[in-house]
Amino acid sequence: MDFEPTAEQRLLRDSVAALGKRFGHSYYVDKAKAGEHTDELWTEAGKLGYLGVSVPTEYGGGGSGITELAIVCEELAAAGCPLLLLVVSPAIAATIVAKHGTGAQRAAYLPGFADGTLKVCFAITEPDAGSNFHRLATVAHPDGDGYVLSGRKVFISGVDECSYVLVVARMADERTGRLSPALFLVPTDAPGLTVTKIGMEIVSPENQFMLFFDGVRVPADALIGGSAEAGLPALFSGLNPERITVAAMSIGTARYALERASSYVSGRSVWGRPVGAHQGVAHPLAHAAIQVELARLMIAKAAFLYDAGRDLEAGAAANMAKYASAEAAVLAVDTAIQVHGGNGMTTEYGVATLMGGVRAGRIAPVSREMILNYVAQHVLGQEKSY
Repeated sequence: MDFEPTAEQRLLRDSVAALGKRFGHSYYVDKAKAGEHTDELWTEAGKLGYLGVSVPTEYGGGGSGITELAIVCEELAAAGCPLLLLVVSPAIAATIVAKHGTGAQRAAYLPGFADGTLKVCFAITEPDAGSNFHRLATVAHPDGDGYVLSGRKVFISGVDECSYVLVVARMADERTGRLSPALFLVPTDAPGLTVTKIGMEIVSPENQFMLFFDGVRVPADALIGGSAEAGLPALFSGLNPERITVAAMSIGTARYALERASSYVSGRSVWGRPVGAHQGVAHPLAHAAIQVELARLMIAKAAFLYDAGRDLEAGAAANMAKYASAEAAVLAVDTAIQVHGGNGMTTEYGVATLMGGVRAGRIAPVSREMILNYVAQHVLGQEKSY
């Protein structure tokens, strides 16, 4: 693994950072509080090719990997604009379609992913099963020349911004009758699909929804890969990019918080000295900065392994990166708020508005406890504890 970024990666990082700074955190917060979406930023990022960096070149993308997409996620978040749909649409949905879609599916959807004109959300979590796909209650049944989906999903991000939702359901194998995961691209305006917004105490322009599938009919070509056998490999191919890009978004937010805090404490004087000159202030910030850099290293490792096709190693690294970045982000934002004193709780200083988002990162898309279970079982060789 080479720690020196390529010239293209440096240019990408600098260019995305410049775009993010043109919009900034006040744009993000204003959109969130007005109940609007960050359409202008998304559209500009799409035109510049940043949303499609990991889409194959033959479909209009940049032909790079999750390493580059993680850079985009991190740098926009580091500018105060952590876009959750970057994780959902380019990282999860586009990766799944690119790796496991049929030729017709790739041709139909990947160009839209590449330029940002197509947004696709992802629905796996259920009220009773969580993300345990072995217990999913949403099922699909063959029906004529298509399928019928029934069930419900919860905490599905960005449905109101997306044209399709990539649904993880269970479908009986034709040979064995055994239920196994199958993925379907379902229009968000499909008859029988009811969408209900969930109230969240998070400052974000991206909303969360409950979905109800009441006999939703989709054509045969809605099934990813064209067969049920493609379901499980397709699902797993999207989960590692999800964890890596969520981690990158968290760590970008942490960087933004630390930059705000460092600027504040170096410019505010108390008792004749800058606040940051006191160890009681400087040491917590330094500690948070160290945790952030350690998490960035694990993100880079996870992305490198994924792009190299080393999936088993990437699975462990992606989970560790997600865990480390969530913990570092919560620490960084909390420390940034604390060193601001009362100003840390105001909208003006731009750090308290980050707390809900980074706190959610310890829960979703996979909780810190489930990551610890994974590491204990698959890295340390312990018996399964759940």
